[in-house]
Amino acid sequence: MQDELIRLQQFLENNHSFLLMSHRAPDGDAVGSVAGFYHYLSASGKDAIVILPDPPSDVLLPFLKDVPVKYFNEESDQVDALMSNANALICLDFNASNRVGDLQGLLDSFKGQSVMIDHHPDPVKFTEIVITDPENSSTCQLIFECLEKINQVEHIDLKAAESLYLGIMTDTGSFRFPSVNANTHRILGSLMQKGIKHWMIHQQVFDNNRVEQLQLRGYAISEKLFLLNSGPNAIPFGYIALSQEELLRFNYKAGDTEGLVNVILSIEGIKAAVIVQEKRDGIKLSFRSKDNVYINEFAKKYFNGGGHKYAAGGSSSDSLSVTIERIVRLIPEIFS
Repeated sequence: MQDELIRLQQFLENNHSFLLMSHRAPDGDAVGSVAGFYHYLSASGKDAIVILPDPPSDVLLPFLKDVPVKYFNEESDQVDALMSNANALICLDFNASNRVGDLQGLLDSFKGQSVMIDHHPDPVKFTEIVITDPENSSTCQLIFECLEKINQVEHIDLKAAESLYLGIMTDTGSFRFPSVNANTHRILGSLMQKGIKHWMIHQQVFDNNRVEQLQLRGYAISEKLFLLNSGPNAIPFGYIALSQEELLRFNYKAGDTEGLVNVILSIEGIKAAVIVQEKRDGIKLSFRSKDNVYINEFAKKYFNGGGHKYAAGGSSSDSLSVTIERIVRLIPEIFS
């Protein structure tokens, strides 16, 4: 990685204007990455614009309030023009161009110099400079480490620190996942020394539930939770499946079911879980597991997905009922 860090340093020194990009349905690490890098560049006297395939959930939007952002699903012509004229692109928190959805064509045809900084396994090279660390807790932690190694931490100001804290906090389940290590906490300490109010970040993300959001979660847990941990063919697995009609009944918004799969995983004896949701653009799956049960290869093999050992996404072109049947039929192999 040392050679790539030298190339990153030269890339940052030799360019003044940058585009920053992250994946579709941006989560806390994606938002924290682009916002954190934007504020770092701004504090360094550089210009930058963020491009996202679509907006994040409402609770994450405040972290982009001081960041110039263009959403491809709302301003495709402007994004096209930006991508056509830019010379420097930094791709954060994704490791394959198909992770940006309909924006992929513009990304694949980008003519300028490009960088990828990411922590997901099995990266696909689509940029000139590739900095990847699948063992890292988050892309935000990796960004801090990169800037530290090229002596740029002094340009991480208060806003950049808040953003990087956000990404580390959300991608580690509030610092409880196995990916957290002593270096993670050292970096968190460094970010806190910048003056962030860490409790306010937690409140913004976790204490801003809408009533309908809580009603949806209550309905999902009381009416739609299925556990397969009893009977002659018992396995320590559970799932929740929600139809588009059910989501609409509770005025679903992006992020409303965030963390719901972890509720299933928190049940005594359960080692793996999935939440299955019927969206307008198909069936979306969010897998989680723990201990010696790994879910990413299963999601990749059967559901066009992938991710980390204990957290992976996927999709299905089948109906909701057929998708559930496939999961129940195939999932025993991860316990074999």
